[in-house]
Order: sequence, then C-alpha cells, then structure tokens
Amino acid sequence: MGNILGFFLLHREAIFIVILSIFLGIEVISHVPAILHTPLMSGANAIHGVVIIGAIIVMGMLRPPGP
Repeated sequence: MGNILGFFLLHREAIFIVILSIFLGIEVISHVPAILHTPLMSGANAIHGVVIIGAIIVMGMLRPPGP
C-alpha cells in the first residue's frame, strides 16, 4: 500500500493532468452533434492507424543490445 501511495505522491501532477483530460474529453464528446460523429470518428481512426503502423515500424527497426 505504501508503494502505491508513494507512486501517487511522486506523480501527482501527471495523474492530475490525466484525470482532468478524462473529464474534458467526456465534456467535449458529449457536446458533439450526431451529424459530426461519423467524420470525427473516421479521422480519429485514421490517426490511430498511422500511430500503430509507426509503432510497428519502429519496433521492427530495433536491434537487440549486443556486446
């Protein structure tokens, strides 16, 4: 229990930003009209696809540490 509390105390600014981002995201998403939902989701899916492909390329280029 002490380790968890220590982690939260050490990273409290980052945790605060994540929690604030969650509330902000919920607020923004709840105010998007239905007519915009499909184009926005299409753009978000495209961005995620590019990020995943980039991550796969980067991981494929890694070399194991050698002597």
